Amino acid sequence: MKVKFSIIGCGRIAQRHAEHINRLGKLISVCDLIPDRAAALAGKYAARCYSSVEQLLEGSEETDMVAVCTPNGLHAKHSIEAFQKGFHVLCEKPMALTVRDCDNMINAAEKAGKRLFIVKQNRFNPPVAAVKKLIDEGRLGKLYSLQLSCFWHRDAAYYKDSWKGTKDMDGGTLFTQFSHFIDLLYWIAGDIQEVQGYAGNYGHKEIAFEDTGVISIRFRNGAIGTMNYTVNSHGRNMEGSLVIFGEKGTVKIGGQYLNELEYQNIQDHIIKDLPPGNPPNNYGFYQGSMSNHDKVYQNVIEALQGNDSITTNGFEGLKTVEIIDKIYSTVKQL
Repeated sequence: MKVKFSIIGCGRIAQRHAEHINRLGKLISVCDLIPDRAAALAGKYAARCYSSVEQLLEGSEETDMVAVCTPNGLHAKHSIEAFQKGFHVLCEKPMALTVRDCDNMINAAEKAGKRLFIVKQNRFNPPVAAVKKLIDEGRLGKLYSLQLSCFWHRDAAYYKDSWKGTKDMDGGTLFTQFSHFIDLLYWIAGDIQEVQGYAGNYGHKEIAFEDTGVISIRFRNGAIGTMNYTVNSHGRNMEGSLVIFGEKGTVKIGGQYLNELEYQNIQDHIIKDLPPGNPPNNYGFYQGSMSNHDKVYQNVIEALQGNDSITTNGFEGLKTVEIIDKIYSTVKQL
């Protein structure tokens, strides 16, 4: 029997969710504060259309899971409301904007006896998955250091007349653009002990936070690292890369979206025959991270049917927010 879904929020990323729901499950209903946007998405997939979250949650009793695709600052509110009505939740990144909100989401899921999934699709990038497997197998030995580079382009048009760029709904560049990269640092190297650094806004006076940061990191396992990020790459995205130096090997995952294995020199091992990755999410005048929502939904359905574990659960989503909070509360804002 097909898993039944509803979607809260009908912006760009919801189109991707609806596409894979339609292929793997069944879309029951959608809602958005902009009626025409909700109607367009509902009409495309023969789903019911609502103009409020309350109406959707009351009118979609047959739904199994709610996909939360609203602005960052509403993720906690809408997820908790869905749990209280008895639905499982798949929440887009970032899980929330505060650690407390993440805790409240986890508690609401436990109280309702429902499951919380967080979208972290870059874990499925072929080179990322291959390197993670190597590390889990001990093939790189002790990790010495990591260097994360996130050099993207976002212009004034991206932020114009949008919740993006606002402190209460967006939260910051690390939340909206680079939370996937923070997640991969945690997934590959473990929790972070200490951070130091600088951040500032150099080219985006229309936003309420930094557009650039330089961060030094000490991991709990003893490794050290750096993160350099910006949305000031001129004209287009430049790079999203991770270099790992280990006792038994060095690798670089690169490309614009951590989608290419650019370098490897590993003791007694070669990574080969990687499958091609999915293309990035294309939003017209800019591109986002790798489009692996198909794999996210495959995991959701397998987990709900008892055939797999959750790829990224609420506790792992919480770790990303904890690390971002640690960075923002520690670095010097210029």
